[in-house]
This record gives sequence, structure tokens and C-alpha cells, in this order.
Amino acid sequence: MTPSDFKRRVKDPSDVVAGVILLSFSLVLVFYLVPNYINEPPILQNPMMSPRWLPGIVGWLILLFSILLILQGFLLDRSSEEDERNIEKGTTRRFILMVAALVIYVSLFESMGAVFTGILATLVLFVAHPVRTWWVYSLAFVFPIAVTFIFVKVMNVPLPISPIGF
Repeated sequence: MTPSDFKRRVKDPSDVVAGVILLSFSLVLVFYLVPNYINEPPILQNPMMSPRWLPGIVGWLILLFSILLILQGFLLDRSSEEDERNIEKGTTRRFILMVAALVIYVSLFESMGAVFTGILATLVLFVAHPVRTWWVYSLAFVFPIAVTFIFVKVMNVPLPISPIGF
């Protein structure tokens, strides 16, 4: 196969490259990292309670979507239409606020708890990407509380609790 044959067959090389990278990552995740580094307790009542369950599901989903992305790169020609996936560089302020949200979350997670740091980091992200609808800011409170509830009560994953009790 010559390079020109390859260019004729591949309609969107960026999709194919991204799909191959994700495919290789998912194969490493599913077949190496999860089985070798996530231990299962010897007595397991329900397979869905296994610590391997969620990473396994995520790994298989990444594998599936990476194959679909590779197929999309071979089948769909998007050169004639305007591609909304073009990357536009944001402002320096946005970048700094996004890094600040990450630093806040990582540095305060253990000491201030999952809910408080989740709310604070989400609010900083909403400020970084100007959200003009006022009710969306309520999601900054709802999502961290809901995610923490799911992890603690449903999945039995202990998360740090804030000093004031939530």
C-alpha cells in the first residue's frame, strides 16, 4: 500500500490516530492494569461489588468507542463540511482557572472532604467557562453531592468527609 492509497482510504486521519491511541490505552487497561493491580476479595457475594467492575466497564467502553472512532475515520469524509471539532485556543485566564480548579481539588480533597472541594472546583470551572445562566450554578452543588452519595452509599467507596460533617 502506497501513501497515496492510504490517504484515499483514510478520510479523517486525526480520528484514526486518536482511535488507535485510545484503543492501545484501553487494551492496556483491560488486559494488564485491571487484572494485575486491582485485587478482588476472596469472598465476593456479588460480581458488581468487585473493585474491578467499574474500571473493567470503563475499559471495555473505551475499547468500543475507540473502534467506532477508527471506523469513523475510515468511513466519514468531513472535509466538505465545516468541522465543529476545530480546537480554538482559549484565553490565558481560562487556562489558569482550570489549573486552579485542579489544584484546589487535589490539594483540599483529603482535608476538606469530597463534597466541599467538588463544589469549590466546579464553581471555579464555571467561572473559567463563563456560564451566564444562573440556575446552572446550582449544578455545582447538586453534582458533587450526588456523586459523593453514589460513591459512599451505593458503591461503598469511602470518601473523605469535611470537618463540618458533610
